[in-house]
Amino acid sequence: MRKVTRQDLREAAEKYKNWGKWGPNDEIGTLNYTSPDDIIAAARLVRKGRVISLALNFDNTGPQGAKSTYPAMGRTNPIHTMIRTGTDAYSGVLDKRGIRAADDMVTMPLQCGTQWDGLGHVFYENSMWNGYDCREVTSAGAQKCGIEKTKNKMVGRGVFLDVARALDKESLDDGYGITCEDLNNTAEAQGVTVQRGDYVIVRTGQMERCLKAGSWDGYPGGDAPGFAFETLEWVARTELAALASDTWGCEVRPNNTEGGINQPWHWITIPIMGMTMGEIFYLKDLAEDCADDKVYEFMFVAPAIPITGAVGSPTNPLAIK
Repeated sequence: MRKVTRQDLREAAEKYKNWGKWGPNDEIGTLNYTSPDDIIAAARLVRKGRVISLALNFDNTGPQGAKSTYPAMGRTNPIHTMIRTGTDAYSGVLDKRGIRAADDMVTMPLQCGTQWDGLGHVFYENSMWNGYDCREVTSAGAQKCGIEKTKNKMVGRGVFLDVARALDKESLDDGYGITCEDLNNTAEAQGVTVQRGDYVIVRTGQMERCLKAGSWDGYPGGDAPGFAFETLEWVARTELAALASDTWGCEVRPNNTEGGINQPWHWITIPIMGMTMGEIFYLKDLAEDCADDKVYEFMFVAPAIPITGAVGSPTNPLAIK
């Protein structure tokens, strides 16, 4: 398979650029594709009242810090600290109001677990989404395209594409690049059509493989199945609102590039197309439910935490059927 080059990136950037599509001041990109009517239609998909979480629990058993061929870039699992406890209360320690209670706090990178990559997360050369200068993201946070701009989004029709099951595998092999044909064939086999403004969730099975083995080694940044560079065409053609998967970085690893290019699919999807991306989604329960009732569409609700200036956010995505 031919390696992705800098010229390929330049050509893809020119072909798929959405800058200005929603005006010069837009900061949410393809989330604009979901209309109020789409949300109303998504609500009508709720038939049996089942709510399925697509999130890993946020705790010290998460994937960060596991052995990997790729540096963790400072990401750690959440550190949960109790500020006051029931044992404090039992021993007579009261706050100034005399209330017997517990409080706690969490210290965590915002992209250490199930999360959204915001539009300020990845740059194409010196530019972020919609042509904003990458220097708009400062030590004070993202002055443009902060994750808080999406706080009334991430609601619509969810479509689940179980690519691993469609290819008759428990898990796709590490290094397997999902193609446009794979995505089309999976949708056809499931009897579902991807529509403009959808939230598409793709299962590779990699996370379940790690959980079954009891080890995250290799998961954060190591070799993984994922989207091949060619699927940029599929993303553009379907006009989806956002895309998510059960891997650390959505795209295939190794990246099959030359010239020191890392995560080339990210270079185009986030800053050029303006697509918010979901990573580290837990899909086992949804996969089992969809295989059981043969319904692969649902109401999807997965708001980001509106942290001003953040370039990503934890989320608890819900598939409501």
